Amino acid sequence: MNQLLRTALISAGIVANLAFVAPVGATTLDDLEKKLTQQEEEMKTLRNELAQLKAALGQQSEQLVQQKVAMDSTVNAAQDSSQSQPTTTLSSYGEIGYTRPLNNTKDTQVDVARAVIAISHRFDPQTKMVSEFEWEHAVTSATDSGESEVEQLYIEHELDNGLRVRGGLFLMPVGLLNTSHEPTSYYGVKRNFVETAIIPTTWREVGFGLSGTTANSLTWDTGLTTGFDVSKWDPTAQDGRDSPLGSVHQEGQLAKASNLSMFGALNWTDVPGLLLGASVFTGKAGQNTTASLLNDSTVTMFDLHGRYQSGKWDATALFAKGTISHTAAYNATIAGQPTPMPASFEGGYVQVAYRLWKNQQYALSTFARAERFNTAKTYSSADLDSYLKPDTQVGTVGLNLRVGEGVVLKADYQNFKNDSAQDRLNLGLGYSF
Repeated sequence: MNQLLRTALISAGIVANLAFVAPVGATTLDDLEKKLTQQEEEMKTLRNELAQLKAALGQQSEQLVQQKVAMDSTVNAAQDSSQSQPTTTLSSYGEIGYTRPLNNTKDTQVDVARAVIAISHRFDPQTKMVSEFEWEHAVTSATDSGESEVEQLYIEHELDNGLRVRGGLFLMPVGLLNTSHEPTSYYGVKRNFVETAIIPTTWREVGFGLSGTTANSLTWDTGLTTGFDVSKWDPTAQDGRDSPLGSVHQEGQLAKASNLSMFGALNWTDVPGLLLGASVFTGKAGQNTTASLLNDSTVTMFDLHGRYQSGKWDATALFAKGTISHTAAYNATIAGQPTPMPASFEGGYVQVAYRLWKNQQYALSTFARAERFNTAKTYSSADLDSYLKPDTQVGTVGLNLRVGEGVVLKADYQNFKNDSAQDRLNLGLGYSF
């Protein structure tokens, strides 16, 4: 700044001298030459100082550029280092429920429904391992009803073109609940009936999958996996009545793989707040067992689903249907047993939720859900019409109180139109992180 001020003052002095130079007649030529010589010296000094100032500024500018380059290199190196370093993540979810049948209070119970520990490890930016280990109903032993299981165990690798390849034991992308079943992800104390009895809950298979997302927000999944084993059907048990596919799934436990299955799913999210999707799973399920009457049986499951979230509103609808082919000959051999194998089963629900109140820590929502489902909608022989079940209709209303992002308190009332003895009050506590 001192150099700039000095230069400005010198320039002003030169201009003043030139403006007020006395007429030639008023001074001698020698005086005029002296003045011109002096002004030339001052101009030379000014040019030198300007050159020095420019050089100094240029040096400072170059130093700033070098500092920025060094800083950018440090940041990029840190980012590259963090991305290339392996990372391991521990997560978990769990839920505890209280159920009080209003017309049969002696059956009131509390259950630690499930506790899950998940471990994921990212080997590099493209490759990761995902695992989930689950305990159900608090105690697992030969004489208890609890279960201990590996819910997921797979490797996923992202290719350069954005496609993702997956191999191992993973959840089927069917419906809305199967791949997003943490208690903080759904309304109500218990998972809905349609995505439990018709679509078996936490349905998983062993195999390979390929997925990706298109430019118009269409996510797709497809793959080849193990399937069901209809030779496991027990015509004397209630399991097949509760969930036909749940009673014959294999879950990766010494899974028979003579017959494999295929799956495909599409989900479109191009409109903000809107999700529309569909899925299909199909494959032979006889597994070439000694029960040859079932060797040609094929299990097929498909679903259509949609969800719209806008402001305080959250609306959901889903329909699912499953079929088992070539069941007539088998059912003829088990005549008189309480649970013949159905040819089809289906169900659907609509649900609307509304957020009543929210602040920085809490959010209170209310919801209502109407379900209709049937685990034995049709049989392949008219001789079994007496086993046909009427559609089960359930209405559920309740509240969800979110505490922060990871804890939820729930309360709901369920009304069974076909059987009032099952009407119940449910309370629940769940978490996820």
